[in-house]
Amino acid sequence: MLTTQPSNISSNLLNSDLPAICGNEEEIRRAVQEDAPVFLNENNLKLEQITAAFACALHMHQPTIPAGTNGALICNLQHMFEHQGEGDNHNAGAFAWCYGRMGEFIPQLVAQGCHPRIMLDYSGNLLWGLQQMQRHDVLDNLKKITCDRQYQPYVEWLGTMWSHAVIPSTPIPDIKLHIQAWQSHFASIFGIDALKRVKGFSPPEMHLPNHPDTLYEYIKALKECGYRWLMVQEHSVERLDGSRLTQDQKYIPNRLTAKNSQGESISITCLIKTQGSDTKLVAQMQPYHEAKGRSKQMIGAVEVPSLVTQIADGENGGVMMNEFPRDYPLVWDQLKNNGGERSGVVGLNGTEYLEMIEAAGVNPLDYPEVQAVQQHKVWSKCGQDISTENVEQAIAELKANDHQFHMDGASWTNSMSWVNGYENVLEPMNQLSAKFHEKYDLLVAADSKVTKRSDYQQALLYNLLVQTSCFRYWGQGTWTDYARELYRQAQ
Repeated sequence: MLTTQPSNISSNLLNSDLPAICGNEEEIRRAVQEDAPVFLNENNLKLEQITAAFACALHMHQPTIPAGTNGALICNLQHMFEHQGEGDNHNAGAFAWCYGRMGEFIPQLVAQGCHPRIMLDYSGNLLWGLQQMQRHDVLDNLKKITCDRQYQPYVEWLGTMWSHAVIPSTPIPDIKLHIQAWQSHFASIFGIDALKRVKGFSPPEMHLPNHPDTLYEYIKALKECGYRWLMVQEHSVERLDGSRLTQDQKYIPNRLTAKNSQGESISITCLIKTQGSDTKLVAQMQPYHEAKGRSKQMIGAVEVPSLVTQIADGENGGVMMNEFPRDYPLVWDQLKNNGGERSGVVGLNGTEYLEMIEAAGVNPLDYPEVQAVQQHKVWSKCGQDISTENVEQAIAELKANDHQFHMDGASWTNSMSWVNGYENVLEPMNQLSAKFHEKYDLLVAADSKVTKRSDYQQALLYNLLVQTSCFRYWGQGTWTDYARELYRQAQ
């Protein structure tokens, strides 16, 4: 069980650097709304020569935990280094290498005449933890492939929730705060120009909300924050008639539509993550081999290559730690020796693919339309009479009469819940969120400079930290204790 001593948390925080998660909202808003092409003018690929493509993403995360001296906030990676004899903590050094190694792989491959691609998804917790630990070696490696123009065509960063919060159970007013906090923090490390190039979003745990109002507000926040597309797990969405996606449909962009309980609709382009959650798929570059078996498809009147999209933890498991460094370079060497795009199969990043096919004449409105799983049942029961009362009544009736129905959303696996059995975390989490907004919303509305104040920054930090998914992943015990200690400190 976690045991910590009461401490002057404000003093602890002020003696260390707080993450740059707020205070420059207007500058960030202007930057992310720029709509210039990111990759379109940076490659010499010819769309008509590409039969299929593959896009691989690496997800990296370490939670912030109150496990330092007197309950100080530290990165779990630091805790791993300091407790090497516990569990899998002996992997700390390997994990740290994984967080920075793309900064080695990409320059090496480019120097060899290869054209690699990778998408990177790092939680705000991890970025802050690397700063706290002064791991400038890791951060400098990441800056090299992010800020050096010669490597920008090969690397795409994906936005995410700053504190790795699962969206379906995140208080709705905090969804946008997480998104903005990550953007602000990323820009503080890599620069505002790098942030302008972040157009895809990778949700923690691949978790997609299916409650109509939550999904609507989520997509609304994404679009307001400048995102063009979202990665989703294939079983988290359905066709408008409630059926599963067709096999071919998983390999082209789809249009995710959300309708709220007021009947308002909003949509965003989504790329479908196929297969399961097995990290071996990316570690062994399975998406490349799968792409070799895919063919072109029609979207409207335009023929486009299929795209195999995959994401995996970038550090977890022996295969990712040991086999990825072998298999990732081999693929790009094979493509170089096979004539690159003339082989018909290439690696692309998500935004790059979308820009290429849309420049060729594809209209995003022609992408197949999908909705969050289980929503067909809600809309069928509501009919044309859509209102908050009717939607909630429909949901209540479905929960009572259909054992397969739920409004928990869907993630990389359906075998666990971030809600059931975690009332001792969720209740304080929701209470803290309510208190945060009660204290600050009107102040911020009256004076935007409030977000520059240290008291606001600290309150926001704790509000976001309590929502970290890890505190509801490992079951009751140390991790739920961490959440309750964070709540106590926030109080």
